[in-house]
Amino acid sequence: MTRVPLMPKATAVWLVDNTSLTFEQIAEFCGLHVLEVKGIADGDVAHGIKGMDPISSGQLTRDEIRRGQEDSKYRLVMSEPKVEIPEVKTKRGPRYTPVSRRQDRPNAILWLVRNHPELKDSQIMRLVGTTKPTIQAIRERTHWNSANLQPVDPVTLGLCLQTDLDSAVQRAARRLERERKEAEKAMAKAGTLLPAEETSQPTAGTPGAATGSEAAPPPPKPKPDVATLVTAEEHAAYKAAGEAAAMAMKRAELARQKPGDRTLADHAQDAREEAESVFAKLKELKLDEDEAKKD
Repeated sequence: MTRVPLMPKATAVWLVDNTSLTFEQIAEFCGLHVLEVKGIADGDVAHGIKGMDPISSGQLTRDEIRRGQEDSKYRLVMSEPKVEIPEVKTKRGPRYTPVSRRQDRPNAILWLVRNHPELKDSQIMRLVGTTKPTIQAIRERTHWNSANLQPVDPVTLGLCLQTDLDSAVQRAARRLERERKEAEKAMAKAGTLLPAEETSQPTAGTPGAATGSEAAPPPPKPKPDVATLVTAEEHAAYKAAGEAAAMAMKRAELARQKPGDRTLADHAQDAREEAESVFAKLKELKLDEDEAKKD
């Protein structure tokens, strides 16, 4: 990693004022753009910044400056620090969104949910600096202003950088590809393929198939279930018995509602006789089926 001075602009101001180094040498040493160094020399940039001497701070030596002044192609090398300061790694939190642009975040979230459904909620939170309940409400159309939301690119709104968005989409695509491969491996381990014994058996017509008397006999055909076979006559008998029973019940109902010259007991007796005859027919059919099963 290329190290830069502790105060790049202040160091550049001092080098411009006190040395004859070229703008390219100062820009590369301080980690600035060449035009920015030119602006410092013209007085357009770094107004009010006091120059810092890199020699007194131990970041540069006089010999190094002299070599750079003698050769315009020479690149300055920073002195090794006497004390190693460890790099502090800070946990990256949600992106800060200015107050003036916070009302645009729901539109950006809606755009991300529609155009990049592969993104996780945590990735959207880092991109536009929102919360998970807000993302869930917009995804489920329960947001308080969901009727007025319009999907807008967050890069256009200035809520995130195009590089950050592209990086998040690429990571999501790699994650989906990894999950797809893991699912395929799980399906292969579940035994979806035929065993080798079945696929390697020779069939009729192949060179390895047996012929003549060596051919294996065909498998026996399964016997049909007698209980499941019903002839047309039996079906008609079942239908007639059902109609007779329904007619008997209807006659008994009419007898109760509008009794004629006959008494209610007479009608009930007729209905019982018809029902008994129907049940007798059904019993005969059942006995015939049992005999067929035994045969």
